[in-house]
Amino acid sequence: MKHKKAASVRKRNYRPTEAEMAILQILWERGPSTVREVHESLSPREEKAYTTTLKLMQIMQKKGLVKRETSNRSHVYQAVITRDQVSKSLLDNMIEAVFKGSPKQLILEALGRYRPSREELESIRQYIDQMMQQKRSS
Repeated sequence: MKHKKAASVRKRNYRPTEAEMAILQILWERGPSTVREVHESLSPREEKAYTTTLKLMQIMQKKGLVKRETSNRSHVYQAVITRDQVSKSLLDNMIEAVFKGSPKQLILEALGRYRPSREELESIRQYIDQMMQQKRSS
């Protein structure tokens, strides 16, 4: 059975690498930042040269993941895409590639593997109930 995607999902396919995701996480948390600031935030986690961080951010700019403000001496970068856009794109890709387009299989796998708490299960149940109500009323 072919499943419909939510209408709000954009067609853009974002697949940042692991290193790009680390930079995006910093930009989402900090907001616009210089390469030096991003590099220093990465340094405790990763042993990379400043020039490696700079080159990676330049590549990300070409890919349309970040934009660069060059009005002052230090180049300031900021994320162009949101965390939500990336998560939707990655989730869509995973559902298609791993679960043959079945969100049910993804959910069953996640629930079976990660054992949600009672509170999480109740939240999931409420969300499903809302979705069922919307289906009935449409």
